[in-house]
Amino acid sequence: MRAFNPPSAALRFALLAFAALTSVPDTATSAIAGELPAIASRQRTEKKSFTDAEIVDGFFKTAFGAEYHLAGRVDRIRKFDAPVRVFAETDRADRKAQLAKVVADIGKHVQHLDIAMTTTAEAANVRVKLVRDRDLYRTITSFYGAEKAREIRTSLDPQCLSGFRKNEQFEIEHSDVILTVDVSDFTFLDCAYEEVLQSLGPINDTSSVPWTMFNDNVSMGYFDVYDQYILNVLYDPRIKAGMTVPEVREVLPDVLADVRAWVKRVNELKE
Repeated sequence: MRAFNPPSAALRFALLAFAALTSVPDTATSAIAGELPAIASRQRTEKKSFTDAEIVDGFFKTAFGAEYHLAGRVDRIRKFDAPVRVFAETDRADRKAQLAKVVADIGKHVQHLDIAMTTTAEAANVRVKLVRDRDLYRTITSFYGAEKAREIRTSLDPQCLSGFRKNEQFEIEHSDVILTVDVSDFTFLDCAYEEVLQSLGPINDTSSVPWTMFNDNVSMGYFDVYDQYILNVLYDPRIKAGMTVPEVREVLPDVLADVRAWVKRVNELKE
């Protein structure tokens, strides 16, 4: 996935994230993550034990920076400081149901994140627009303008993307996610997890961390343990929007100890 940050007249927009993902053979469109062989096989071989250094490395590489951006500082923590409500704009009931399960799964595994679906656009601060592949670039153009849409298409050719708007305190105020619906279940779930999670703050991609879905070379299709560490660190109350790297390092030992205990408990890990 790649990050992109368009300018705004009123506020600085913090980056867009993009993914160009490969497809696997489709199954029933109502399938959930655990029912897909491609996901089940990944879960069986998933690495679940990490050192503190491995977790910290991935956190700093994804929570700070932006792989591709045009405006706005990227040397600060960016996160929601309010309940997150997700609205799905689609006529595909099956994909909407899958998205709702993704959101519920994220909420279950991130201790201090209040996230849920909402039935009204007015109540949402995350809007997920689900479109057909042939309508993707038309939708991107409507969101970000013709010039940026051409740049996105030429540079990245994404199948899905996300971006957020932050205020002067680096608090995310609104996120937009675009997902294509006429893809395999694996690709849809892989996109949905990655884009929704990145819309919450860890926007930077890294090719040097092999365990995170925020790596262009990694496809998950589910919320893996390593990325649960990243999101739980980010949404710990002691990690605040606007923090710098030194400020985060000062509180990180205590945060990480509590996050380890939570991730172990919620995943029933043996170590």
